[in-house]
Amino acid sequence: MSLAGDTALPRPEKATARHTPPDTGSEFTPLLRDAKGQELLDRRTGWYARTIVTNALGLAAVVTGMALVGGSWWVLALAPVLAVLCARTAFIGHDAGHAQISGNRATNRRIGLIHGNLLLGMSYAWWNDKHNRHHANPNHIDKDPDVRADVLVFTGEQAATRTGFRGWLTRHQAWLFFPLTLLEGLALKLYGFKDLRRQRGRERLVEGALLIAHIAGYVTLLLTTMPLAHALVFAALHQALFGLHLGMAFAPNHKGMDMPDPDGEKWGHLRRQVLTSRNIRGGVLTDWFLGGLNYQIEHHLFPSMPRPHLRLAQPMVQAHCRDLGIPYTETGLIDSYRQALRHLHDVGEPLRADI
Repeated sequence: MSLAGDTALPRPEKATARHTPPDTGSEFTPLLRDAKGQELLDRRTGWYARTIVTNALGLAAVVTGMALVGGSWWVLALAPVLAVLCARTAFIGHDAGHAQISGNRATNRRIGLIHGNLLLGMSYAWWNDKHNRHHANPNHIDKDPDVRADVLVFTGEQAATRTGFRGWLTRHQAWLFFPLTLLEGLALKLYGFKDLRRQRGRERLVEGALLIAHIAGYVTLLLTTMPLAHALVFAALHQALFGLHLGMAFAPNHKGMDMPDPDGEKWGHLRRQVLTSRNIRGGVLTDWFLGGLNYQIEHHLFPSMPRPHLRLAQPMVQAHCRDLGIPYTETGLIDSYRQALRHLHDVGEPLRADI
């Protein structure tokens, strides 16, 4: 697959006059009023209860299977299944963090701690802090932690400072993106433990205890259901596929979309969320595989909207954007990866030209 062809693809760009009308303050208000009027912001407690129970039963079935066939290499066939179920677990924790599941903050936190810290070894507090900053200013180079220069870079200015091994990573980051996601499952655990230094008091105690309980429980499960060699291969395969699944779910959302100019005119909530986000076309299978994040525009406009309502809000959001002349980006899953990877490829181009 070529990353350099098809110049018709949309490019990330800074804010321009076509995106900023004289008054953006009230653009979102009619949309919010319509969403409330159609009860799309009302909780779907029953739907989430069924989702949580179904996921828990699936996890229990995999654990039972590990105990039954752990002595055979056939147990490795359960690693991809567990990876998929862990991604469902992450999506539940994500929704809890956005208060989609319950109107009670404590209930959402308990659900998040169970599905994040205990079941995945991923800090709920760390994820919420980082993810809420991303939602407040998506693709903003100074404010969105998801586009700060780290292993990957997202702008030419970031790429210009990369030398040595980091420079090599930037030159090849489009080709390395999906291989790097194989490490994401482990990285999420490390970030969580590292964030404990930021936390204080009871939060640190609870978060830390649950993270340790996850590690202890995961290791115990592997070593009591299968030989050591099986356990090592199973853990590597499970964690790699889990990270890949999350990478496939998050990659299409913002990479290659507009990036607000920090020194330019400020966008209102509607434009800030719509212009920086990309939706993915598809049906029930796409909704399931991507955990509802395929409705990224609607999710960013209404973070607390329950997942099953996002598809219902889409026609309303599309019509509103069309009336205002605001570009609404929706594409297929494969094309979304192509656009995201092309952006990463283009960012690294100046470094390749210097070789």
